[in-house]
Amino acid sequence: MFNTSEMKRSLLVSLWFMFLTFPILVIRVNPIEKIVEWRWGNMLLVGTGSFVLSFIWRYFIKQKEMGLKRVERGEKITPLIQQFNMRESKYFKSLFIAFACTAAIFPFIFSTYQTTIMTTVLMYVVLGLGLNIVVGLAGLLDLGYVAFYLVGAYSYALLNYHFGLGFWTVLPVGAIMGAFFGILLGFPVLRLRGDYLAIVTLGFGEIIRLIMENWNEFSFGPSGIANIPRPSFPGIQFSLQQATVYQYFLAIGLMAFTIFVVNRLQDSRIGRAWIAMREDEIACQAMGVDKVRTKLSAFALGATWAGMVGVMFAAKTTFINPASFTFHESALILSIVVLGGMGSVPGVIIGAFILILLPEYLRAFTEYRMLLFGAILVLMMVFRPQGIISNVRRTYELKQVQNKGIRN
Repeated sequence: MFNTSEMKRSLLVSLWFMFLTFPILVIRVNPIEKIVEWRWGNMLLVGTGSFVLSFIWRYFIKQKEMGLKRVERGEKITPLIQQFNMRESKYFKSLFIAFACTAAIFPFIFSTYQTTIMTTVLMYVVLGLGLNIVVGLAGLLDLGYVAFYLVGAYSYALLNYHFGLGFWTVLPVGAIMGAFFGILLGFPVLRLRGDYLAIVTLGFGEIIRLIMENWNEFSFGPSGIANIPRPSFPGIQFSLQQATVYQYFLAIGLMAFTIFVVNRLQDSRIGRAWIAMREDEIACQAMGVDKVRTKLSAFALGATWAGMVGVMFAAKTTFINPASFTFHESALILSIVVLGGMGSVPGVIIGAFILILLPEYLRAFTEYRMLLFGAILVLMMVFRPQGIISNVRRTYELKQVQNKGIRN
């Protein structure tokens, strides 16, 4: 199945990787003892590993090409990963009950550290579902989504600092502020699509962050805002551990509410308009769909969830500054949507769990964890570009009914 040329290509790939990683993995300078350590074992591992991975890569590419040829010949092939519709699956109830039970007992079994990590994952699930409205359903590439996240966090921090408002009072305010800034971004970009839209939204996100970083009188600049109160419950004083558990269950409640609303939006009239605009904007307008209202509603509703999660983030960390809202956050949330499957709610949930938990639990491989993380993303995008769980496309068929005459 593999000829000599394929082996030579894999060998060249391994030599190239050895050359690229030589200064980092092989040479180590000890400035105290003034000696240079040569770690040739690392070079051997890199060469062997890259050769094996290249060989496996080419094997799967070959299999994929053979599968495409079989499809072209009209042969029926059952894919390894079937498209999954959560609502139509007969295992949905069992999975839901198992997930609910696990989520309910999780903070009482695992440590505070693990509970904090899981709270972060749930917050990113909500952020991913919010961006999924804009990117996955409406097809609008937004690279400045972190700006709405920042707006929600600073809404809580500043309103609490100046007016003493609590978490529950500011939570809807954060959602409203996020929606307002979503509309503010939506108006100038109504005529833009594709790369141009991505550049403008990226610039919008950076403008908001730089304003907060340089406007010291308003936002306290790079120093940030500290001593932000955690979420409270009337008549109860929480310890640090209890507050962590409380925030965890708040994150679960917000995630459940988001899933419910996003599912309802997908099946609504505005949801169908988003999907139609994603597929063909010109045809969508020709059918009478209001482009302005459809795009603005996507930006506003997507930003609403970012504003709410921003409030939760400020309450969880009790300190915020502009350095927490860089482009890296927008790229991570977009990666969650793309990896999970654009337009797919269960896909976004799984994507968030993978992308947030994977780097955390690869800390044992401190020097190589981001390399492994990147390799997994590359492999996923090559062999499963539609995402882990692709959204099920709705198809409509017109069948001609033959009207036979009725004899008396």
